[in-house]
Amino acid sequence: MEPVVIDSEAPAVHTSVTFNTESQNNRSSKTNKKDGSRVAVQSISATENGSALGASPTNLRIPKPFSALYITGLGSQYPPFTLKPDRLKSFLQKLYDIESPGDLRIKRMLELNQRTMIESRSIIKALEDPFWYRSVAPSISELDRVFRRAGVDLAVQACRKALREAKLSVEDITHTVAVTCTNAGNPGFDLLVCQKLGLKPETDRTLLHGVGCAGGLSIMRTAATIAQSYSMRGCPARILSFASEICSINVRTDVDQIVEQPDLIKASPVLYSDGAAAFVLCNELAEGAQEQHIYELSGWETTTIPNSACDLEVMMNPLGFRATLTKEVPNLALNTIEPLFERLRTSMLAKSALAPSGKLNNADQAKEFDWALYPSSITVLEGLQKMFGLHEEQLKASFDVYKNHGVSSSPTVLIVLDRLRKMGEGRENVVACCFGPGITMEMAMLRRVVRNGEDE
Repeated sequence: MEPVVIDSEAPAVHTSVTFNTESQNNRSSKTNKKDGSRVAVQSISATENGSALGASPTNLRIPKPFSALYITGLGSQYPPFTLKPDRLKSFLQKLYDIESPGDLRIKRMLELNQRTMIESRSIIKALEDPFWYRSVAPSISELDRVFRRAGVDLAVQACRKALREAKLSVEDITHTVAVTCTNAGNPGFDLLVCQKLGLKPETDRTLLHGVGCAGGLSIMRTAATIAQSYSMRGCPARILSFASEICSINVRTDVDQIVEQPDLIKASPVLYSDGAAAFVLCNELAEGAQEQHIYELSGWETTTIPNSACDLEVMMNPLGFRATLTKEVPNLALNTIEPLFERLRTSMLAKSALAPSGKLNNADQAKEFDWALYPSSITVLEGLQKMFGLHEEQLKASFDVYKNHGVSSSPTVLIVLDRLRKMGEGRENVVACCFGPGITMEMAMLRRVVRNGEDE
Protein backbone atom coordinates (compact mmCIF):
# COMPACT_ATOMS: atom_id res chain seq x y z
CA MET A 1 0.00 0.00 0.00
CA GLU A 2 1.48 3.34 -1.07
CA PRO A 3 1.72 5.82 1.82
CA VAL A 4 -0.28 9.05 1.78
CA VAL A 5 2.12 11.97 2.35
CA ILE A 6 0.83 15.03 4.18
CA ASP A 7 2.69 18.31 3.76
CA SER A 8 3.30 19.52 7.30
CA GLU A 9 4.15 22.99 6.00
CA ALA A 10 0.77 23.52 4.31
CA PRO A 11 -1.69 25.94 5.99
CA ALA A 12 -4.15 24.31 8.35
CA VAL A 13 -7.62 23.82 6.86
CA HIS A 14 -10.78 22.02 7.94
CA THR A 15 -11.43 19.19 5.52
CA SER A 16 -14.09 16.61 4.96
CA VAL A 17 -13.29 13.23 3.46
CA THR A 18 -16.01 11.71 1.29
CA PHE A 19 -16.15 8.29 -0.33
CA ASN A 20 -16.92 8.06 -4.00
CA THR A 21 -19.91 5.70 -4.04
CA GLU A 22 -21.31 6.33 -7.52
CA SER A 23 -21.03 2.73 -8.61
CA GLN A 24 -19.11 -0.46 -8.14
CA ASN A 25 -17.30 0.38 -11.37
CA ASN A 26 -15.45 3.18 -9.58
CA ARG A 27 -13.60 0.56 -7.53
CA SER A 28 -10.31 -0.86 -8.61
CA SER A 29 -7.92 -3.31 -7.08
CA LYS A 30 -4.25 -3.90 -6.71
CA THR A 31 -2.16 -6.87 -5.75
CA ASN A 32 -0.78 -7.34 -2.27
CA LYS A 33 2.91 -8.00 -2.90
CA LYS A 34 3.25 -10.23 0.13
CA ASP A 35 0.74 -12.95 -0.73
CA GLY A 36 -0.86 -12.03 -4.02
CA SER A 37 -4.30 -11.29 -2.56
CA ARG A 38 -6.46 -8.69 -4.28
CA VAL A 39 -7.23 -5.59 -2.25
CA ALA A 40 -10.19 -3.41 -3.19
CA VAL A 41 -9.56 0.31 -3.22
CA GLN A 42 -11.79 3.34 -3.53
CA SER A 43 -11.20 6.91 -4.59
CA ILE A 44 -11.52 9.53 -1.85
CA SER A 45 -11.80 13.26 -2.42
CA ALA A 46 -10.56 15.75 0.15
CA THR A 47 -12.53 19.00 -0.13
CA GLU A 48 -13.03 22.20 1.78
CA ASN A 49 -16.59 23.56 1.79
CA GLY A 50 -17.30 21.48 -1.31
CA SER A 51 -14.34 22.93 -3.25
CA ALA A 52 -11.15 21.18 -4.13
CA LEU A 53 -8.08 21.99 -2.05
CA GLY A 54 -5.50 23.90 -4.08
CA ALA A 55 -5.69 24.48 -7.82
CA SER A 56 -7.07 21.04 -8.66
CA PRO A 57 -8.93 18.22 -6.88
CA THR A 58 -6.80 15.93 -4.78
CA ASN A 59 -7.78 12.27 -5.19
CA LEU A 60 -6.44 9.81 -2.66
CA ARG A 61 -6.59 6.06 -3.27
CA ILE A 62 -6.59 4.08 -0.08
CA PRO A 63 -7.72 0.52 0.77
CA LYS A 64 -11.42 0.26 1.57
CA PRO A 65 -11.79 -0.35 5.35
CA PHE A 66 -13.26 -3.83 5.52
CA SER A 67 -15.18 -4.69 8.68
CA ALA A 68 -16.62 -8.15 8.04
CA LEU A 69 -15.29 -10.81 10.41
CA TYR A 70 -15.85 -14.51 9.86
CA ILE A 71 -15.40 -17.60 12.00
CA THR A 72 -14.47 -20.24 9.45
CA GLY A 73 -13.58 -23.12 11.75
CA LEU A 74 -14.57 -24.14 15.27
CA GLY A 75 -13.53 -27.15 17.33
CA SER A 76 -13.84 -28.37 20.90
CA GLN A 77 -12.21 -31.21 22.80
CA TYR A 78 -12.95 -32.92 26.10
CA PRO A 79 -10.75 -35.53 27.81
CA PRO A 80 -11.98 -39.15 27.74
CA PHE A 81 -12.76 -39.59 31.45
CA THR A 82 -15.85 -38.52 33.38
CA LEU A 83 -16.86 -37.86 36.98
CA LYS A 84 -20.48 -38.38 37.96
CA PRO A 85 -21.98 -36.78 41.10
CA ASP A 86 -22.27 -40.03 43.06
CA ARG A 87 -18.61 -40.87 42.49
CA LEU A 88 -17.42 -37.61 44.01
CA LYS A 89 -18.65 -38.77 47.42
CA SER A 90 -16.87 -42.13 47.20
CA PHE A 91 -13.71 -40.35 46.07
CA LEU A 92 -13.74 -37.95 49.02
CA GLN A 93 -14.50 -40.73 51.52
CA LYS A 94 -11.09 -42.20 50.75
CA LEU A 95 -9.35 -38.94 51.65
CA TYR A 96 -11.48 -37.29 54.35
CA ASP A 97 -13.58 -38.44 57.29
CA ILE A 98 -16.76 -37.00 55.86
CA GLU A 99 -18.94 -38.75 58.46
CA SER A 100 -17.36 -37.02 61.43
CA PRO A 101 -19.23 -34.08 63.02
CA GLY A 102 -16.22 -31.88 62.35
CA ASP A 103 -16.55 -32.29 58.60
CA LEU A 104 -20.09 -31.04 58.18
CA ARG A 105 -18.75 -28.49 55.72
CA ILE A 106 -17.78 -31.28 53.30
CA LYS A 107 -21.25 -32.73 53.71
CA ARG A 108 -22.71 -29.34 52.78
CA MET A 109 -20.58 -29.36 49.65
CA LEU A 110 -21.80 -32.86 48.78
CA GLU A 111 -25.40 -31.73 49.27
CA LEU A 112 -24.71 -28.95 46.79
CA ASN A 113 -23.21 -31.57 44.48
CA GLN A 114 -26.59 -33.29 44.29
CA ARG A 115 -28.40 -30.07 43.39
CA THR A 116 -26.22 -28.81 40.54
CA MET A 117 -28.13 -30.84 37.91
CA ILE A 118 -24.78 -31.76 36.34
CA GLU A 119 -24.94 -35.39 35.27
CA SER A 120 -21.30 -35.82 34.27
CA ARG A 121 -18.06 -33.81 34.25
CA SER A 122 -15.14 -34.32 31.91
CA ILE A 123 -11.79 -34.87 33.67
CA ILE A 124 -8.24 -35.45 32.48
CA LYS A 125 -7.48 -38.57 34.55
CA ALA A 126 -9.50 -41.65 35.42
CA LEU A 127 -10.71 -41.58 39.00
CA GLU A 128 -8.77 -44.79 39.65
CA ASP A 129 -5.48 -43.04 38.88
CA PRO A 130 -3.15 -42.88 41.93
CA PHE A 131 -2.66 -39.17 41.22
CA TRP A 132 -5.91 -38.39 43.04
CA TYR A 133 -5.12 -40.33 46.24
CA ARG A 134 -1.78 -38.97 47.38
CA SER A 135 -1.36 -38.04 51.03
CA VAL A 136 -1.06 -34.35 50.21
CA ALA A 137 -2.42 -32.23 47.40
CA PRO A 138 -0.10 -31.84 44.39
CA SER A 139 2.10 -28.74 44.37
CA ILE A 140 1.73 -25.89 41.91
CA SER A 141 4.83 -27.10 40.05
CA GLU A 142 3.30 -30.58 39.69
CA LEU A 143 0.06 -29.07 38.40
CA ASP A 144 2.11 -27.05 35.93
CA ARG A 145 3.67 -30.21 34.53
CA VAL A 146 0.28 -31.88 34.17
CA PHE A 147 -1.19 -28.89 32.36
CA ARG A 148 1.75 -28.39 30.02
CA ARG A 149 1.21 -31.95 28.84
CA ALA A 150 -2.53 -32.62 29.08
CA GLY A 151 -3.78 -29.03 28.66
CA VAL A 152 -1.55 -28.48 25.65
CA ASP A 153 -2.69 -31.76 24.07
CA LEU A 154 -6.37 -30.82 24.45
CA ALA A 155 -5.70 -27.42 22.86
CA VAL A 156 -3.82 -29.00 19.95
CA GLN A 157 -6.72 -31.39 19.25
CA ALA A 158 -9.24 -28.54 19.31
CA CYS A 159 -7.03 -26.42 17.02
CA ARG A 160 -6.68 -29.21 14.49
CA LYS A 161 -10.46 -29.54 14.32
CA ALA A 162 -10.84 -25.81 13.74
CA LEU A 163 -8.12 -25.74 11.07
CA ARG A 164 -9.61 -28.75 9.31
CA GLU A 165 -13.03 -27.14 9.12
CA ALA A 166 -11.54 -23.83 7.96
CA LYS A 167 -9.64 -25.72 5.23
CA LEU A 168 -6.41 -24.04 6.28
CA SER A 169 -2.90 -25.31 6.83
CA VAL A 170 -0.68 -24.08 9.65
CA GLU A 171 1.25 -22.02 7.09
CA ASP A 172 -1.90 -19.96 6.44
CA ILE A 173 -2.22 -18.72 10.05
CA THR A 174 -1.09 -15.14 10.59
CA HIS A 175 -1.79 -14.82 14.34
CA THR A 176 -2.71 -16.80 17.42
CA VAL A 177 -4.63 -15.56 20.45
CA ALA A 178 -4.83 -17.88 23.47
CA VAL A 179 -6.03 -17.95 27.06
CA THR A 180 -5.92 -20.10 30.17
CA CYS A 181 -6.38 -19.47 33.88
CA THR A 182 -5.08 -22.84 35.11
CA ASN A 183 -1.46 -22.34 34.10
CA ALA A 184 0.88 -19.42 34.63
CA GLY A 185 4.16 -20.77 33.23
CA ASN A 186 6.54 -18.83 31.01
CA PRO A 187 6.89 -19.21 28.11
CA GLY A 188 3.14 -19.51 27.89
CA PHE A 189 1.36 -22.69 26.89
CA ASP A 190 0.43 -21.05 23.59
CA LEU A 191 4.02 -21.41 22.41
CA LEU A 192 3.91 -25.15 23.16
CA VAL A 193 0.66 -25.46 21.21
CA CYS A 194 2.10 -23.56 18.25
CA GLN A 195 5.19 -25.74 18.24
CA LYS A 196 3.15 -28.95 18.34
CA LEU A 197 0.98 -27.73 15.50
CA GLY A 198 4.02 -26.70 13.48
CA LEU A 199 3.15 -23.01 13.11
CA LYS A 200 5.77 -20.71 11.63
CA PRO A 201 8.15 -19.14 14.19
CA GLU A 202 7.17 -15.68 12.95
CA THR A 203 3.47 -16.24 13.68
CA ASP A 204 2.19 -13.30 15.75
CA ARG A 205 1.22 -14.67 19.20
CA THR A 206 -0.91 -13.13 21.97
CA LEU A 207 -1.61 -14.82 25.32
CA LEU A 208 -4.24 -13.39 27.68
CA HIS A 209 -4.00 -13.81 31.43
CA GLY A 210 -6.23 -12.89 34.36
CA VAL A 211 -9.60 -13.07 32.56
CA GLY A 212 -10.60 -16.53 33.84
CA CYS A 213 -13.95 -17.86 32.69
CA ALA A 214 -14.50 -14.79 30.48
CA GLY A 215 -11.54 -15.86 28.36
CA GLY A 216 -13.46 -17.49 25.52
CA LEU A 217 -15.01 -14.22 24.37
CA SER A 218 -11.99 -12.18 25.48
CA ILE A 219 -9.88 -13.94 22.87
CA MET A 220 -12.65 -13.48 20.31
CA ARG A 221 -12.73 -9.74 20.99
CA THR A 222 -8.94 -9.54 20.82
CA ALA A 223 -8.81 -11.54 17.58
CA ALA A 224 -11.49 -9.29 16.08
CA THR A 225 -9.51 -6.17 16.93
CA ILE A 226 -6.38 -7.63 15.32
CA ALA A 227 -8.33 -8.69 12.21
CA GLN A 228 -9.82 -5.22 11.81
CA SER A 229 -6.40 -3.61 12.09
CA TYR A 230 -5.14 -5.90 9.32
CA SER A 231 -8.13 -4.92 7.19
CA MET A 232 -7.17 -1.26 7.53
CA ARG A 233 -3.67 -2.19 6.37
CA GLY A 234 -5.09 -4.06 3.39
CA CYS A 235 -3.80 -7.44 4.60
CA PRO A 236 -5.59 -10.76 5.11
CA ALA A 237 -5.82 -12.06 8.69
CA ARG A 238 -6.35 -15.70 9.63
CA ILE A 239 -6.26 -15.90 13.41
CA LEU A 240 -6.20 -19.20 15.30
CA SER A 241 -7.62 -18.62 18.78
CA PHE A 242 -7.78 -21.22 21.52
CA ALA A 243 -8.59 -21.75 25.20
CA SER A 244 -7.66 -24.69 27.40
CA GLU A 245 -8.31 -25.43 31.07
CA ILE A 246 -7.48 -28.29 33.43
CA CYS A 247 -9.63 -27.49 36.47
CA SER A 248 -10.16 -30.97 37.94
CA ILE A 249 -6.66 -31.36 39.35
CA ASN A 250 -7.31 -28.46 41.75
CA VAL A 251 -10.01 -30.40 43.61
CA ARG A 252 -7.74 -31.40 46.49
CA THR A 253 -6.69 -27.80 47.09
CA ASP A 254 -10.33 -26.71 47.01
CA VAL A 255 -11.48 -29.35 49.49
CA ASP A 256 -8.51 -28.71 51.79
CA GLN A 257 -9.57 -25.05 51.86
CA ILE A 258 -13.07 -26.08 52.91
CA VAL A 259 -11.61 -28.11 55.77
CA GLU A 260 -9.39 -25.19 56.84
CA GLN A 261 -12.19 -22.60 56.80
CA PRO A 262 -15.32 -23.91 58.57
CA ASP A 263 -17.60 -21.12 57.34
CA LEU A 264 -16.61 -21.54 53.72
CA ILE A 265 -19.09 -23.06 51.26
CA LYS A 266 -17.22 -23.76 48.06
CA ALA A 267 -18.92 -24.61 44.75
CA SER A 268 -15.89 -25.09 42.49
CA PRO A 269 -15.28 -28.78 43.43
CA VAL A 270 -18.78 -29.70 42.22
CA LEU A 271 -18.93 -27.56 39.06
CA TYR A 272 -15.63 -27.46 37.19
CA SER A 273 -14.28 -29.78 34.53
CA ASP A 274 -11.57 -29.93 31.85
CA GLY A 275 -11.75 -28.99 28.20
CA ALA A 276 -10.45 -26.95 25.27
CA ALA A 277 -11.86 -25.10 22.30
CA ALA A 278 -10.48 -23.27 19.26
CA PHE A 279 -11.73 -21.18 16.37
CA VAL A 280 -10.31 -19.54 13.26
CA LEU A 281 -11.36 -15.92 12.74
CA CYS A 282 -10.69 -14.24 9.39
CA ASN A 283 -11.19 -10.79 7.98
CA GLU A 284 -12.86 -10.19 4.62
CA LEU A 285 -9.51 -10.13 2.83
CA ALA A 286 -8.78 -13.77 3.72
CA GLU A 287 -9.50 -15.81 0.61
CA GLY A 288 -12.60 -18.02 0.90
CA ALA A 289 -13.65 -16.73 4.34
CA GLN A 290 -16.92 -15.19 3.21
CA GLU A 291 -17.96 -18.27 1.24
CA GLN A 292 -17.35 -20.90 3.91
CA HIS A 293 -17.84 -19.18 7.27
CA ILE A 294 -20.00 -20.77 9.98
CA TYR A 295 -20.52 -17.61 12.05
CA GLU A 296 -20.16 -13.96 11.21
CA LEU A 297 -19.07 -11.87 14.18
CA SER A 298 -21.31 -8.81 14.14
CA GLY A 299 -20.35 -6.95 17.31
CA TRP A 300 -19.06 -7.21 20.85
CA GLU A 301 -18.98 -5.39 24.19
CA THR A 302 -17.25 -5.81 27.54
CA THR A 303 -17.70 -4.29 30.99
CA THR A 304 -16.48 -4.74 34.55
CA ILE A 305 -18.93 -4.72 37.45
CA PRO A 306 -17.76 -2.16 40.07
CA ASN A 307 -16.76 -3.44 43.52
CA SER A 308 -17.13 -7.11 42.57
CA ALA A 309 -13.53 -8.29 42.34
CA CYS A 310 -13.69 -10.18 45.64
CA ASP A 311 -16.81 -12.09 44.61
CA LEU A 312 -15.08 -14.02 41.84
CA GLU A 313 -11.36 -14.58 41.85
CA VAL A 314 -8.74 -17.28 41.32
CA MET A 315 -5.51 -16.89 43.27
CA MET A 316 -2.31 -18.89 43.11
CA ASN A 317 -1.40 -21.04 46.11
CA PRO A 318 1.60 -23.33 46.72
CA LEU A 319 -0.84 -26.22 46.30
CA GLY A 320 -2.72 -24.97 43.25
CA PHE A 321 -5.25 -22.34 42.27
CA ARG A 322 -7.84 -21.40 44.86
CA ALA A 323 -11.09 -20.12 43.44
CA THR A 324 -13.55 -17.87 45.27
CA LEU A 325 -17.12 -17.85 44.01
CA THR A 326 -19.56 -16.11 46.35
CA LYS A 327 -23.33 -16.57 46.38
CA GLU A 328 -23.66 -13.02 45.02
CA VAL A 329 -22.16 -13.91 41.64
CA PRO A 330 -25.35 -15.16 39.88
CA ASN A 331 -27.28 -11.99 40.73
CA LEU A 332 -24.37 -9.72 39.84
CA ALA A 333 -24.02 -11.41 36.46
CA LEU A 334 -27.73 -11.49 35.66
CA ASN A 335 -28.22 -7.84 36.63
CA THR A 336 -25.46 -6.85 34.22
CA ILE A 337 -26.52 -8.94 31.21
CA GLU A 338 -29.59 -6.84 30.37
CA PRO A 339 -27.86 -3.42 30.21
CA LEU A 340 -24.92 -4.95 28.36
CA PHE A 341 -27.30 -6.53 25.84
CA GLU A 342 -29.07 -3.18 25.39
CA ARG A 343 -25.78 -1.38 24.87
CA LEU A 344 -24.59 -3.87 22.27
CA ARG A 345 -27.94 -4.04 20.48
CA THR A 346 -28.26 -0.26 20.34
CA SER A 347 -24.73 0.19 19.00
CA MET A 348 -25.54 -2.14 16.10
CA LEU A 349 -28.89 -0.75 15.02
CA ALA A 350 -27.40 1.59 12.44
CA LYS A 351 -25.09 -0.95 10.83
CA SER A 352 -26.84 -4.30 11.13
CA ALA A 353 -30.15 -6.00 10.55
CA LEU A 354 -29.69 -8.04 13.71
CA ALA A 355 -32.27 -6.17 15.76
CA PRO A 356 -35.92 -6.11 14.68
CA SER A 357 -37.55 -2.77 13.93
CA GLY A 358 -40.00 -1.10 16.24
CA LYS A 359 -39.84 0.00 19.86
CA LEU A 360 -39.56 -3.30 21.68
CA ASN A 361 -38.27 -3.79 25.20
CA ASN A 362 -35.15 -5.82 25.95
CA ALA A 363 -37.10 -9.00 26.72
CA ASP A 364 -38.83 -8.86 23.34
CA GLN A 365 -35.54 -8.19 21.60
CA ALA A 366 -33.81 -11.02 23.49
CA LYS A 367 -36.39 -13.50 22.22
CA GLU A 368 -35.19 -12.85 18.68
CA PHE A 369 -31.88 -14.58 19.43
CA ASP A 370 -30.54 -17.96 20.40
CA TRP A 371 -28.29 -17.61 23.44
CA ALA A 372 -24.87 -19.17 23.95
CA LEU A 373 -24.58 -18.38 27.65
CA TYR A 374 -21.62 -19.43 29.75
CA PRO A 375 -23.36 -21.98 32.02
CA SER A 376 -21.70 -21.12 35.32
CA SER A 377 -24.58 -22.67 37.29
CA ILE A 378 -28.17 -23.79 36.90
CA THR A 379 -29.15 -20.60 38.77
CA VAL A 380 -27.69 -18.40 36.03
CA LEU A 381 -29.19 -20.46 33.21
CA GLU A 382 -32.68 -20.48 34.67
CA GLY A 383 -32.32 -16.87 35.80
CA LEU A 384 -31.61 -15.61 32.28
CA GLN A 385 -34.43 -17.72 30.89
CA LYS A 386 -36.87 -16.20 33.36
CA MET A 387 -35.55 -12.64 33.02
CA PHE A 388 -36.10 -12.51 29.26
CA GLY A 389 -38.91 -15.06 29.03
CA LEU A 390 -36.84 -17.31 26.77
CA HIS A 391 -37.89 -20.77 25.67
CA GLU A 392 -35.56 -23.52 26.92
CA GLU A 393 -34.63 -24.35 23.32
CA GLN A 394 -33.08 -20.87 23.01
CA LEU A 395 -30.58 -21.95 25.66
CA LYS A 396 -30.45 -25.60 24.66
CA ALA A 397 -26.72 -25.71 23.92
CA SER A 398 -25.84 -24.08 27.25
CA PHE A 399 -28.04 -26.53 29.17
CA ASP A 400 -26.60 -29.45 27.19
CA VAL A 401 -22.95 -28.57 27.83
CA TYR A 402 -23.61 -27.83 31.50
CA LYS A 403 -25.47 -31.09 32.20
CA ASN A 404 -23.16 -33.40 30.26
CA HIS A 405 -19.72 -31.89 30.83
CA GLY A 406 -19.86 -29.34 33.65
CA VAL A 407 -18.13 -25.96 33.57
CA SER A 408 -14.70 -25.85 31.90
CA SER A 409 -13.97 -22.16 32.52
CA SER A 410 -12.70 -20.18 29.49
CA PRO A 411 -13.40 -22.69 26.65
CA THR A 412 -16.99 -23.30 27.78
CA VAL A 413 -18.75 -20.51 25.88
CA LEU A 414 -16.90 -21.55 22.69
CA ILE A 415 -17.93 -25.16 23.25
CA VAL A 416 -21.53 -23.95 23.60
CA LEU A 417 -21.25 -22.14 20.24
CA ASP A 418 -19.82 -25.29 18.69
CA ARG A 419 -22.60 -27.41 20.14
CA LEU A 420 -25.33 -24.94 19.17
CA ARG A 421 -24.67 -25.16 15.44
CA LYS A 422 -24.97 -28.96 15.58
CA MET A 423 -28.35 -29.09 17.33
CA GLY A 424 -30.62 -28.58 14.36
CA GLU A 425 -32.54 -25.59 13.11
CA GLY A 426 -32.46 -22.45 15.20
CA ARG A 427 -32.45 -18.68 15.01
CA GLU A 428 -30.08 -17.03 12.61
CA ASN A 429 -28.75 -14.59 15.20
CA VAL A 430 -26.95 -15.59 18.38
CA VAL A 431 -25.88 -13.77 21.54
CA ALA A 432 -22.83 -15.24 23.28
CA CYS A 433 -22.14 -14.16 26.86
CA CYS A 434 -19.69 -15.11 29.59
CA PHE A 435 -18.12 -13.63 32.70
CA GLY A 436 -15.03 -14.08 34.82
CA PRO A 437 -12.94 -12.51 37.60
CA GLY A 438 -13.33 -8.80 37.98
CA ILE A 439 -16.27 -9.42 37.61
CA THR A 440 -15.75 -8.89 33.88
CA MET A 441 -18.60 -9.52 31.45
CA GLU A 442 -18.12 -10.27 27.76
CA MET A 443 -20.86 -10.35 25.11
CA ALA A 444 -20.84 -10.89 21.35
CA MET A 445 -23.47 -11.02 18.62
CA LEU A 446 -23.05 -13.46 15.78
CA ARG A 447 -24.94 -14.46 12.69
CA ARG A 448 -24.77 -18.16 11.99
CA VAL A 449 -24.78 -19.89 8.62
CA VAL A 450 -26.63 -23.17 8.21
CA ARG A 451 -25.86 -25.08 5.03
CA ASN A 452 -27.70 -28.11 3.77
CA GLY A 453 -26.58 -31.30 5.43
CA GLU A 454 -24.48 -29.62 8.14
CA ASP A 455 -26.88 -29.88 11.08
CA GLU A 456 -26.58 -32.96 13.26
